[in-house]
Amino acid sequence: MTDRIETTRLIDASPADVFAVLTDPQGHVAIDATGMLQGADGERVTAAGDSFVVHMDRESLNDIPDYGKYDVTVTIRDFEPDRLISWTILGRVRPGMGHVYGYRLEPADEGGTLVTSFYDWSDISDDWRASGVFPVVSETALSGTLGILDRTVRRGYSRG
Repeated sequence: MTDRIETTRLIDASPADVFAVLTDPQGHVAIDATGMLQGADGERVTAAGDSFVVHMDRESLNDIPDYGKYDVTVTIRDFEPDRLISWTILGRVRPGMGHVYGYRLEPADEGGTLVTSFYDWSDISDDWRASGVFPVVSETALSGTLGILDRTVRRGYSRG
């Protein structure tokens, strides 16, 4: 089994328009297909090391009884404007689990942007690997999020 999931979708928008959603904490909430992301606090990220808080609701996945609502801090790991953004999260578990989420953007020859969503848990500890909770997010959820991202960008995303 691989320790990484990727899914790709062609979005009829410029890389800059797509990246604008992905750098906005509220954009993450707007496009989430899992239902876990309930709100966010923080400013648009502009560099690796920037962070913001996301208010989560684990009941949406219904995989860990009584986990409920909690906050995570998203810290940007990779940041290449209009090309790449990735992040780690730190929540109740300290130190963090070590999994990484992100998006890679490539201008498409036929127009628009080829957007790849990825989720990588290759750096988790052996204890987390043995726990059986990974992957936390499915390929279906990543694909669904790309569909929502497509719709959000085409409708003219503005920070809500």
